[in-house]
Amino acid sequence: MLSRAVSSSVKRSARQAQALKSRSFASSLKVANVTLARSIHSIGQTPIPAKSTVQFHSFQRYASTKVKVPDMAESITEGTLAAFTKEVGDFVNQDETIATIETDKIDVEVNSPVSGTIKSFLVNVDDTVEVGQEIAEIEEGDAPAGGAVEKPKEEPKKEEESKPEPKKEESKPEPKKEAPPPPKKEAPPKKEAKEEPTPSFTNFSRNEERVKMNRMRLRIAERLKESQNTAASLTTFNEVDMSNLMEMRKLYKDEFLEKTGIKLGFMGAFSKAACLAAKDIPAVNASIENNDTLVFRDYTDISIAVATPKGLVTPVIRNAESRSILGIEQEISALGKKARDGKLTLEDMTGGTFTISNGGVFGSLYGTPIINMPQTAVLGLHGVKQRPVTENGQIVSRPMMYLALTYDHRVLDGREAVTFLKTIKELVEDPRKMLLLE
Repeated sequence: MLSRAVSSSVKRSARQAQALKSRSFASSLKVANVTLARSIHSIGQTPIPAKSTVQFHSFQRYASTKVKVPDMAESITEGTLAAFTKEVGDFVNQDETIATIETDKIDVEVNSPVSGTIKSFLVNVDDTVEVGQEIAEIEEGDAPAGGAVEKPKEEPKKEEESKPEPKKEESKPEPKKEAPPPPKKEAPPKKEAKEEPTPSFTNFSRNEERVKMNRMRLRIAERLKESQNTAASLTTFNEVDMSNLMEMRKLYKDEFLEKTGIKLGFMGAFSKAACLAAKDIPAVNASIENNDTLVFRDYTDISIAVATPKGLVTPVIRNAESRSILGIEQEISALGKKARDGKLTLEDMTGGTFTISNGGVFGSLYGTPIINMPQTAVLGLHGVKQRPVTENGQIVSRPMMYLALTYDHRVLDGREAVTFLKTIKELVEDPRKMLLLE
């Protein structure tokens, strides 16, 4: 009986303990659920302290965006990745340039489509990339607030640099006074070294450097070789007295500079003279199409050769025949600035019908320019030099310039080419004629 009573008592105690344990767990779970519900409700009602133990922003995930090569032009489908302007980990704003792609005609900037941090680059510099190809990955988000971390690092460096200067400046002159006696004793070995003439040859450098041609340089080489192989090129020469044009420039350059902020040069006058001469010789402004058709134009789009660090480019002045000399000068200045800044577009360089190349700005005295296909002719200008010429039976000194016209003999005959160049000479020597022929 006693053992049965003890057994039932133990079982009862076990059931009570289990019930108490279940009740405690349920009450704890209920309390936890209430606390969680209150916390969730309070998220939209009150701000979370910055030092809160639960930092919800650590669970936020930003979207990742791939940067693709943009459309460049109808005729351009690929290019070479010239450089990344940012590094991995840098923050970029939307529409900020992150890379530059070099094509055979222009440089194309790749802008970030979103604001965020650069996560990775998917291609390497000098790789060939195609339109639509992914080149970088950006994690969207706001700019990090850690920009001031670098400033305290620079301040201690300045202090460290300033500290050793006063301490070591006084100790330096003392060893200098003790130094003179030893070099006097070492004088004889120096004479022995001078007596050996053999190593002098090794002082000359014989290093070589190989640099891959950029796309623009390759394209220029291809087009110029194509011109030599295709056109029946011939060059005719003449010389022009620049006295009157230089006098006109001297009279009005300050006024033109004050009104427009542009220096008056010679290219405007030669461009205008070429347009007027082309009215008499329309074949200069023509081109061959499909090897059997001549295309004549009633407008003149002049390509102006501009030298840039990457190579020669030829931006186009549209409808130059309808512009004044000053208007052409303004357009040349604007296109030249865009060329030097690398901002030329494909539209700026396509569609020229006649080219003018001014090698005189670099000191050229004489030369034969190459035709810019599919054009028919190119006018080459050279340096202005004082030379003796005969005037009314007397030898006088005049500022003279050699002119060169290279033309495609398939389109232009010699008589027409010489007449065209002679007309330019006459118009430049008396610029007032340009007003009468407009």
